[in-house]
Amino acid sequence: MFSSSFLRLILLLCLVSSSFSSTTSSSNSTAADQTLRPQEELQKLTLIRQELDKINKPAVKTIQSSDGDKIDCVSTHQQPAFDHPLLQGQKPLDPPEIPKGYSEDDGSYENSQLWSLSGESCPEGTIPIRRTTEQDMLRASSVQRFGRKIRRVKRDSTNNGHEHAVGYVTGRQYYGAKASINVWSPRVTSQYEFGLSQIWVIAGSFTHDLNTIEAGWQISPELYGDTYPRFFTYWTSDAYRTTGCYNLLCSGFVQTNRRIAIGAAISPRSSYKGGQFDISLLIWKDPKHGHWWLQFGSGALVGYWPAFLFTHLKQHGSMVQFGGEIVNNRPGGSHTTTQMGSGHFAGEGFGKASYFRNLQIVDWDNTLIPASNLKILADHPNCYDIRGGTNRVWGNYFYYGGPGKNPRCPLKNQENKSRKRLLIIILTCSAHEFWD
Repeated sequence: MFSSSFLRLILLLCLVSSSFSSTTSSSNSTAADQTLRPQEELQKLTLIRQELDKINKPAVKTIQSSDGDKIDCVSTHQQPAFDHPLLQGQKPLDPPEIPKGYSEDDGSYENSQLWSLSGESCPEGTIPIRRTTEQDMLRASSVQRFGRKIRRVKRDSTNNGHEHAVGYVTGRQYYGAKASINVWSPRVTSQYEFGLSQIWVIAGSFTHDLNTIEAGWQISPELYGDTYPRFFTYWTSDAYRTTGCYNLLCSGFVQTNRRIAIGAAISPRSSYKGGQFDISLLIWKDPKHGHWWLQFGSGALVGYWPAFLFTHLKQHGSMVQFGGEIVNNRPGGSHTTTQMGSGHFAGEGFGKASYFRNLQIVDWDNTLIPASNLKILADHPNCYDIRGGTNRVWGNYFYYGGPGKNPRCPLKNQENKSRKRLLIIILTCSAHEFWD
């Protein structure tokens, strides 16, 4: 028989041994994790640098911008577009015929970009490209999705965090669109939210083959690392699944202009009760070659989206949309305070609210005509609203925007009404993904 004291000693030794074994095991596990994580980080960094080598082309000259950007002057034939198999060995096309009825005398202010205020410019035979950095890519949800919009799978856009105040036309064949948009610096409260104002040219269905061409200004801390309003473009031919990207972050858009950098900050910006500054954008389909061209400001051709990038837009668009969009991540469980436009409601009018003016579309005859039968919609009008009008100077126009979270944002019954209206539009047009 073992004494009780001896048994207590054995039990104590077992407990100590068990504790030591557990501690050693935990220590070994932690050491293994610490060994594994640096390896994963190294693999990610290697992948990022491989992608940067594809995106950032050799520069003939580099210009330092006051906002921190580096603008690389890249030989035109070495730009990312010509990585595309169908463009390799080609050179940019000559400018197309401008749409009939186009006029530069619409009262637009001439906006420039911060990088060009130094007086430096890119030499002939090159184009300016905003350099992409490791930090840019590290902010993205994944290296594979960098520079791309998130694929939306729900038909009801009120449930995915994207909110809009837009004017749109549908029911005809559209070959382009034009508008002047004033530029602001709205507050964006989260790295993973954004605010934008843009033109969409749309064709196809939401299921798998949506085609869009998009251009405007946006504030996106995730994409750019700051809150400057920036000139941007986007395209997709398969509902944002695998094709398309922002700006020149993939092969597709062919840039022809050496004075405008897509993705660069716009200056000056509008101020509340102060100066109002807008950009004029024109997108149209070249009747001769079928490519979609983009013009920024008065007569400055930026470049074109080749027709072969698309399926439905090879022919024409079935809808044109103008307006604002934000992402609402509901911080703390309540509506975001990210602003749309100027951050003020449409009813405040000129000098206070954001606007789109001189809304036009391009018809089958390559002629600019007023965007008649324009419908307007705000899917959360207590957060961001819209008011349209027509006059002799501004033609068709609307004010839009808002502050986001406020005592009236959102009201449940108003949301339900908006969801019903959105669902009707989505089912009618069979093209939900343009809300992205």
